[in-house]
Amino acid sequence: MQGNTAIANILKMENTDYLFCFPANTLIEAAAIAGIEPIMSRTERTTVNMADGYTRVTNGRKTGVVVTQSGPGIENAFAGIAHAYAESTPVLILPGGTARDRQGQSPDFDAMSAYAGVTKWSDQINQANRIPEMMRRAYTALRSGRGSPVMVQVPGDVASEEISEEQFDYRPVKGYRSAGDPDDVEAAVRALLAARDPLIYAGQGVLWAEASSELIELAELTNTPVMTTNTGKSAFPENHALSVGTGAGTMTRMAREFLDKADLVFGIGCSFTTNLASVAVPQGKTLVQCTVDIKDLNKEEQLHHAVVGDAKLVIRQLIDEVKKQVGDGGRRGDGSVEAEIKRIKDEWLAEWMPLLTSDEVPINPYRVIWDMMHTVDRTQTVVTHDSGHPRDQTIPFYEAIVPRGYLGWGNSSQLGYGLGIAMGAKLGAPDKLVVNIMGDAAIGMAGMDIETAVRHKIPILTIVLNNAVLSGYSRNYPVAAERYAFTNLHGDYANLAQSLGAHGERVEDPAEIIPAINRARERMSDGRPALIEFMTKEENRLSRLPPR
Repeated sequence: MQGNTAIANILKMENTDYLFCFPANTLIEAAAIAGIEPIMSRTERTTVNMADGYTRVTNGRKTGVVVTQSGPGIENAFAGIAHAYAESTPVLILPGGTARDRQGQSPDFDAMSAYAGVTKWSDQINQANRIPEMMRRAYTALRSGRGSPVMVQVPGDVASEEISEEQFDYRPVKGYRSAGDPDDVEAAVRALLAARDPLIYAGQGVLWAEASSELIELAELTNTPVMTTNTGKSAFPENHALSVGTGAGTMTRMAREFLDKADLVFGIGCSFTTNLASVAVPQGKTLVQCTVDIKDLNKEEQLHHAVVGDAKLVIRQLIDEVKKQVGDGGRRGDGSVEAEIKRIKDEWLAEWMPLLTSDEVPINPYRVIWDMMHTVDRTQTVVTHDSGHPRDQTIPFYEAIVPRGYLGWGNSSQLGYGLGIAMGAKLGAPDKLVVNIMGDAAIGMAGMDIETAVRHKIPILTIVLNNAVLSGYSRNYPVAAERYAFTNLHGDYANLAQSLGAHGERVEDPAEIIPAINRARERMSDGRPALIEFMTKEENRLSRLPPR
């Protein structure tokens, strides 16, 4: 068989349903022959974004596979791969490559060195008989330890080179996990139980490990409030009495107050990195970190205790150790912690309710988020946001109640990313309603890929918050904005969606938010994507809460 056939057969053995691709690459035809459906977007970046969302919503049980052509194809894919790396998403990248006898000839693009900083592992298959070996190494890296993109370049002549049946020796690869050192677990639990006001700081490692039920059990057993990062949002149900919501660039007041007063912060599945996806831990607290990646240890914060291992295995060890130290009943509370969380939440929401339920025109974006949340079945919905104010306004107020009911991001902040991951998520969770909330700047980056959703019958709902301006930027560029209209944007995105074959509707009346969402869902029932363009005001009030 030819090299391409061998790779396609391996992809099929690894349970690959879709090939996220952009021509030209001869592997696409070989994969189609093997029964793998090619999903072609309009740009390479969206191609990678789709693979990213697909992998995320399946927690890596299905791996998004990206195929590009050599040269300009893999060059254009850089932004998407860099974003997947920032968000720790394991996707497999299979770019074409220059034939071996032409490599090194300027201006030949050296993908392996160019992508070394944004992949977990990148290499080239230099002969067809090494295809099983290289693919085995790739899948091992994808499924073990911290998730990250992996790249295997296939030179054009290797793709057509013959490999014998005897040389094709491949078995599907499983991932490998490890638990924590028992002594580290014992010390971490001792510190947790000694704390007066502990807080669990949960990241996306809990989601990748599928450890939400274990996290709930640990929180209840130790009477410990739980805050998630934006990337970890949905790892702990935000309607749970011990949830203080999300702490990121914007956050709930409960998260702020409980983080500030905590004497111990117990990180699980998090890196303790300070960026738009998380929040800095104030100084002077005891810090415990449970992570799968030793690169996270003592990075921004100096730790008192650490446990290295898979979140699911480690949390189960923590639960067992709590019971060992204080008995099967753990350290359950008297309801006072839950009551304090509820009191702060009620006060905070009361302050924001005039915006969340506003009847003003243009529409307040908070009203769109609030009404949408109370219209959909959140147990059967996946929501993601785009960069900027759509992210900042959605994070605190949309309550995620099931794992992967929210796909948060912010370690990188590329506009337009949400559309691609929404399409990928819908392919990975076809029975779920998938909603992408984006602004008018973001749709300018990725709007043509609405046609991708139409062509492949991927019925996602895109909500565009159109205020005709780059929100919040005019204060940074007062002269440029006033004199040259630097921050102004223009577009009719409902008509754009219609022209590309999607359902498109423009809404100006806040009373029409819920009816418009319901109309869009009706149109989506036959596989047609929908876009609702809400004409909104520039709302610069954000739930940014600095430490006291």
